[in-house]
Amino acid sequence: MRMYDLLIKKRNGQRLTRAEIDFMINNYTAGLIPDYQMSAMMMAVYFRGMDQAETLYLTEAMAGSGDMLDLKSITGVKVDKHSTGGVGDKTSLALTPMVAACGVKVAKMSGRGLGHTGGTIDKLESFPGFSTEISTAEFIHNVNRTGIAIMGQTKELAPADKMLYALRDVTATVENMSLIAASIMSKKLAAGADAIVLDVKTGSGAFMKTEADAFALAEEMVRIGNNAGRKTIAAVTDMDQPLGLAVGNALEVREAIETLHGRGPADFEQLCITLGTLMIMAGGLTEDSVQAEQMIRSTLKDGSALRKLAQFIEAQGGDSDYVYHPDRLASASIVAAVPSPQDGYVANITCDEIGLCSLILGGGRITKESIIDLSVGIVLNKKCGDRVKENEPLAHIHGNDPQKVEEAKSRLRQAYSFRSVPGESPALIKGIVK
Repeated sequence: MRMYDLLIKKRNGQRLTRAEIDFMINNYTAGLIPDYQMSAMMMAVYFRGMDQAETLYLTEAMAGSGDMLDLKSITGVKVDKHSTGGVGDKTSLALTPMVAACGVKVAKMSGRGLGHTGGTIDKLESFPGFSTEISTAEFIHNVNRTGIAIMGQTKELAPADKMLYALRDVTATVENMSLIAASIMSKKLAAGADAIVLDVKTGSGAFMKTEADAFALAEEMVRIGNNAGRKTIAAVTDMDQPLGLAVGNALEVREAIETLHGRGPADFEQLCITLGTLMIMAGGLTEDSVQAEQMIRSTLKDGSALRKLAQFIEAQGGDSDYVYHPDRLASASIVAAVPSPQDGYVANITCDEIGLCSLILGGGRITKESIIDLSVGIVLNKKCGDRVKENEPLAHIHGNDPQKVEEAKSRLRQAYSFRSVPGESPALIKGIVK
């Protein structure tokens, strides 16, 4: 078998077999196929596409290119949750303890933030001492003991994905549905969970800008997961404005804790309830969505989700006292209001601009080596559809550098647009894909 022959085959629009895709991925990972040939293959796939079988074969080959976590020693059904990323997306911080408090085992791998979208690990590190640098044995032990563990993605997990993504990033071949789906799902399959719930974001602050593309990606990933023997469900959700009110690491942690007290923003709580219901059902506790929702909601009312968060933080070396006293979390030295330039109703918020404001303040990474300021960010006072008066605060900027605060204020003000009459807020849940 030769890579040259596979290139001709895909260039001509023909279907690659499982054996051919395995050969290609295994030999590229081993350094036996050069970048220029794999670049040519990615461009051929970009233009010619892959069918459902090819996409599954590619995903499984990428998942098998490194370590595959064996979680059989964890009792019960293991459920993972993945978000395609957005602004203010602190969902895992509140959702996973809610689900674990119901008795579903949550075994999750997460990453750090890069650019305007935040990373779960960075937010969790707002708790002093907390670490995701744990061994597989510790990971399994923690899930068995507390019902939840989150660890960082290892270099040995789906290394083919990392290599291919770096290549696609510089060859203009990122935006292909099969390649995007295979990239995400290869890591999910390698992480070893029995069931996967996906939160596919759509809108100005998401990777998938249109609902049509978001649904297409959700359908592709659900198909891959189910065909690979993992029960997979996806929710397509709005990211045309930030999720909740807080954007920035410690600020988002505070908001997640408030939500576990039952005092969180309505949209954020709704998303946690929706995804939690899907995770309860995927975990096999019940097939009745009404019962699953009641179970999830009860964890907020009886405080069990908050206690589960504290147990989880403590199990991974963090100071759980911060869960009960979030005022101890890092806070910025400057809090500056951003006044509205006019009366009216908020018509639109350019979501990725809010994320860039947090990045300017130091709340995100421009490069992988950037040091994050956990204390900075934005807290919105007004969202789409809200009535606002001139000079009333649209948001408050939290920062430590006066110059960066002024730059963020100017940018945030421009991210808002207004109308003179009331308008509807975008629907948070666009649909469920099974």
